[in-house]
Amino acid sequence: MSFPNQLSLLRLILAPVFLYLFISESEFNRKLALAVFVVAIATDWYDGIHARKYGQISKTGIFLDPLADKFLTSAAFAAFYFLGIMPLWMVVLIVIRDLAMTLLRSYEEFKGRTLKTTFSAKTKTFIQMTYIFGIVLLISLKAFFPGSGISAAIDGFLESDINYFLALLVTFITVATGAGYFIDLLRAPGKSFENN
Repeated sequence: MSFPNQLSLLRLILAPVFLYLFISESEFNRKLALAVFVVAIATDWYDGIHARKYGQISKTGIFLDPLADKFLTSAAFAAFYFLGIMPLWMVVLIVIRDLAMTLLRSYEEFKGRTLKTTFSAKTKTFIQMTYIFGIVLLISLKAFFPGSGISAAIDGFLESDINYFLALLVTFITVATGAGYFIDLLRAPGKSFENN
């Protein structure tokens, strides 16, 4: 297995580890969860660079890399539900969309078609990861400053309408981009799209 694929596999393994640590009531575990999440993001950034630089792009990698990304984001959204940060219906919609897109990607690859990145997909990924990293960072900061004014301010934000609106925006964009792929495929069967 190539090094980029090993990094993607590591990200798959780190996703449930992050989930376990993040929803733990232990302050130490939540600090550790931040480190695990940063490492996972770093593997996502580096595996693509390494694969392109050394010509190690493969069909396995094309499938494994986005699958690992979706495992990590799904773990984060699931953690947000368990911590009361996002309602269940939002998490379910996001996870179902990502599962559907993974299945679509597998089908397209099986048919010998390469999926290409769209601007909306890149925008969705950026917004999703920005929101996730922001929430992970805030929860981890609470572990560094328990019982402080910082912790109280973070709780206030997480329970605010602003956070609910941001979570709603992430959910809407995620579902809308997924629906867009399927609509385009129905309109132009055989055309190549990217699932991201």
